[in-house]
Amino acid sequence: MNDQTPADWKRQAETAERVDPVVSPAPMAAEPAPTPVDPAIARRARTRRIGFTALALVVLIGLVLYAIRIFTAPATESTDDAYVAGNVVAVTARDGGTVLALHADNTQSVKRGQPLIDLDPASTGVQMDAAEAALGRAVRAVRSTYAQVDEAGAEIAQAQADLSRAQNDYARRQGAARDGAISGEELSHASDAVTTARAALALAQAKKAQAASTVSGTDVSSNPQVLAAIADVRRAAIDASHMKIVAPVTGIVAQRTVQLGQRVAAGTPLMAVVPLDSVWVDANFRETQLQHLRVGQPVTVTADVYGKGVVFHGKVLGLGAGSGNAFSLLPPQNASGNWIKIVQRVPVRIALDPAELRAHPLRIGLSVNAVVATSNLSGPMVAGSAAPAGGVQQSLDGGPEVDAQVRRIIAQNLGRDR
Repeated sequence: MNDQTPADWKRQAETAERVDPVVSPAPMAAEPAPTPVDPAIARRARTRRIGFTALALVVLIGLVLYAIRIFTAPATESTDDAYVAGNVVAVTARDGGTVLALHADNTQSVKRGQPLIDLDPASTGVQMDAAEAALGRAVRAVRSTYAQVDEAGAEIAQAQADLSRAQNDYARRQGAARDGAISGEELSHASDAVTTARAALALAQAKKAQAASTVSGTDVSSNPQVLAAIADVRRAAIDASHMKIVAPVTGIVAQRTVQLGQRVAAGTPLMAVVPLDSVWVDANFRETQLQHLRVGQPVTVTADVYGKGVVFHGKVLGLGAGSGNAFSLLPPQNASGNWIKIVQRVPVRIALDPAELRAHPLRIGLSVNAVVATSNLSGPMVAGSAAPAGGVQQSLDGGPEVDAQVRRIIAQNLGRDR
């Protein structure tokens, strides 16, 4: 058992310090010398840091400018659900006939009034000859009626003379009968002669009235019988003009279905002409975009066919009367109970600049992007009345040539050929 006291422990420690030698600490190892840095590597690192810093500044400036543009840009509404639309002018046969010639084909441009199709004019030529002959007969019939009026006038004069002579004879015989110079039978015959002469005069007057009733108040050119014949000539001339089908508008030929030698009936569609200088854009905006759309607002349009480098300028012509679903073949019945709210689209018509369309023609059905500037809200929401969108179709009434032909036929049958 260890009976050492704390004093003993202290003495032992002091003895150990005197006996054990002091161990000096080991010397520290020397630090290695620094490796020299390549100047080229240092320059590349510095250049890289400068480039990244510049790129960060450019991106930051771009974001700031974009934010400024977003917050300061004018109010607009845009859509890519927009398509080019236009008038497809149908060329149809007004009268039946056989196709003799085709003067235009698909993709070719034509001018208004340019020949497109020629039909066989043989039957219409025969009808025209018959109508001219009927007009000549009508003029001669009216001339004959005027002659009948003159003849009836002469008969009236003769009947008046016969009546006067019969009355004078009757008066002389009455005096002779009182003297007993003639018999009563002869006096009766004289009285009957007066009655007969008076009836002949009335008959002549009736014939003149009958003949004059068809020509009174008119001349040969304005007589109803002649006017009816003139109408037949005009109808034949109109039918003949239908044998030459011309372009109703200036545009591009499309949808040609007629073939050479084909027999077509009246109303048969033959081809179509599309005036590309008057196309427009139907932009289908969502109903949530219609609040600030007004008629007359400026529009910029870009077409996929030309890219963003070509910009068309136009204006809003009007907003559609309903959404596409409302005018579909089977409109939705939301009252049936199977109702789901779907944002509808309403077509907005946009007119384009004709000069820009001539420089960069658009085709019907092409997709475009439309951006409407909605900052100006002074325009109406409903378009006013305007001229017909399809233009005016020329009427084929024969023209002044038919009038000259009618005058010539009348003059010939009146006996004074001009």
